Amino acid sequence: MQTVSQSSRRSFLKIATAAGGGLLLGFNWAESEAVASAVVDATASVPTAFAGGADFNSYLSINPQGIITIFSPNPEVGQGIKTAFPIIVAEELDADWKKVVVEQAPLDTKKFERQVAGGSGSIPHSWQRLRKAGATARQMLVLAASKRWNVPASECSTENGFVLHTGSNRRLSYGDLASEASQITVPTDVKLKEIKDFKLIGSTVKNVDNPKIITGKPLFGLDFYREGMLFAMLQRPAFGYKLKSVDSKAAKSMSGIVDVVTFDNNVAVVGKSTWQVKKAKDALKIEWEKADVLESTADHNRLFKEMLDSSNATVRRKDGDVETAFKNAAKVVKAEYQCPFLPHNPLEPMNFFAHVREDGAELVGPTQTPELARNETAKLLGISPDKVSVELTRMGGGFGRRLKADYVIEAVQVSKLVKAPVKVIWTREDDMTGGSYRPAVRYRFEAALDAQGNMVGYKLRGASINAGNATREDNFPSGAVDNLLIDSVDHKSPITTGPWRAPITNFLAFAEQSFIDEVAQAAGKDPVQFRLELLDKAKQKPVGAIKYDIDRMKGVIELAAEKSGWGKKKGADGKPVAQGFSVYFSHRSYVAQVGEVVMQKGKPVLQKVYSAADCGVVVNQSGAQQQVRGCVVDGIGHAMYGNITFKDGVPEQKNFNEFRLIRLNEIPEVEVHFVQNEIEPTGLGEPSLPPAGGAIANALYKATGKRLRSQPFAQQEEFKGVS
Repeated sequence: MQTVSQSSRRSFLKIATAAGGGLLLGFNWAESEAVASAVVDATASVPTAFAGGADFNSYLSINPQGIITIFSPNPEVGQGIKTAFPIIVAEELDADWKKVVVEQAPLDTKKFERQVAGGSGSIPHSWQRLRKAGATARQMLVLAASKRWNVPASECSTENGFVLHTGSNRRLSYGDLASEASQITVPTDVKLKEIKDFKLIGSTVKNVDNPKIITGKPLFGLDFYREGMLFAMLQRPAFGYKLKSVDSKAAKSMSGIVDVVTFDNNVAVVGKSTWQVKKAKDALKIEWEKADVLESTADHNRLFKEMLDSSNATVRRKDGDVETAFKNAAKVVKAEYQCPFLPHNPLEPMNFFAHVREDGAELVGPTQTPELARNETAKLLGISPDKVSVELTRMGGGFGRRLKADYVIEAVQVSKLVKAPVKVIWTREDDMTGGSYRPAVRYRFEAALDAQGNMVGYKLRGASINAGNATREDNFPSGAVDNLLIDSVDHKSPITTGPWRAPITNFLAFAEQSFIDEVAQAAGKDPVQFRLELLDKAKQKPVGAIKYDIDRMKGVIELAAEKSGWGKKKGADGKPVAQGFSVYFSHRSYVAQVGEVVMQKGKPVLQKVYSAADCGVVVNQSGAQQQVRGCVVDGIGHAMYGNITFKDGVPEQKNFNEFRLIRLNEIPEVEVHFVQNEIEPTGLGEPSLPPAGGAIANALYKATGKRLRSQPFAQQEEFKGVS
């Protein structure tokens, strides 16, 4: 058993005896500054309010019937947190999982810490806190039993929701002991299990929301309904335009329409049903006028070239003498890679409910940052944040889109103007043409090789539109190359951008890993061995700061190579299978992937992806496997087809008939493996997406001899004819 002392800064706090005589415990968990710092680093491109949000706590209750209720404070966006958090508590509690009930907690910063969904940071941040919560409750139950039996607590043990005394062969359920345990002084020290003794953690547990999802029970924000509430849809200006005039006479005369209001260049139609509001919105006659530069993809391409050639770049990292290394190189490899703007497109349309009253405001809906929604609302209304309540619903996808609070504030503004409870709903066209996008980027890579094929020089410039720093200057191969220069240039535009699943690394990994493949080929080396040689170099003779774990990265490379039969696998025709390799570090985790492509009727088809991940201890095999598969499919789909282009300030793709997503019959088999270790859990919701683009691009090159350097692949000249 592992002994853990509580922080002097915070201590566990027994709150009250629950209704019915049960035990209700409030936990203020000790803060882990190390984890908090890591979370901030990994989410540098997300809003400050989100990145800095490092606090967290929760409640656990046990009723006389032995039902254990765990309130899950973090938003559930499909990452499985509503199941994973209780698993950790239940493991240390030795609970009977069949008697665990999970409830979504509302926003409450006095009770809970870090109520955020994003940055793959929830489990890493809360791991120790949740374990201590379960272990503390277990210890109090043991103390209550030992007191009743008049035996030393050291003679008691727990199992599956019972306290046992082996010497007298007695046992009491947690429900029997709950009331007495509530009178026990909260222990100052608790013992955590050895990881090898875990029974629930690491097993396969079904998502707690599955029954509601399968049976269509109200669960998501779009399901929320309250008698008497109104619906609203907005017409927003394109980028670079502002509202000049609006003729709403026809819209106001339509059945079910209550009002048409304007604010902040927006026109909102308010009515009694979504269909009535949608029809009235279409009937609006709006005149817009130019207010800024009108965005176009042609201009963006010109800007990329100017930025890559600019003498005014921000140096992010410089090691050694880069100029001399390239001057004396035996061979120089140079290439440019580009990725487009992308929308988030969560399946559940953007929506939120707001009711602004005289005494405050009530918010209900899907948000990844409920505290930001509350604070922005309070700021808008000029009231104290404690006058704003936020109830969280499950989200039908987010991918970073719901980190913003713009759609929440719209609901608040409309409710305030019409003095009624209102749910604002975005159509797919609203979100795809006026939401928040992944920034567009272009990279220029250069590598210098010596006569033995060793990479002795490396240069990377990131040029971006609204990405800020489009590089991760301390990621591999930094630390493994003697002479290295990484810099960036950024252009600010009116296009709204924000975090998109695995910010920055979602496109950088494709570019870096494809270029590494090109360099390995130029060096005449196997791509996997080339990466391992660089890591060995970093281990033996590190250059500058190394912020990734060399051994963990080598571990996933070797595991992926082993499971995929790298370099040895042959197809049914006896010929070698075209495989592409990729490995990346993000959100404190390591993932290596091998993509496999086969030729069918002269066309390359992606048939399988092997994924090896090191995310520390896996809490729930079911959730973890699905996280990886979801990331791989998401990464492949957007690399192949995702694209948003602009003309005269307007996105040219407005719905799924114009914005191509990967289809079910195009999804390859995904085989998932995890490195087994006892490292505390690191991120998993995002790290498996970045390597996917590079793995399939390199596999397609193997199969076709065509190097894909721009996304989406399906629209590139080199990819003509590829299915």
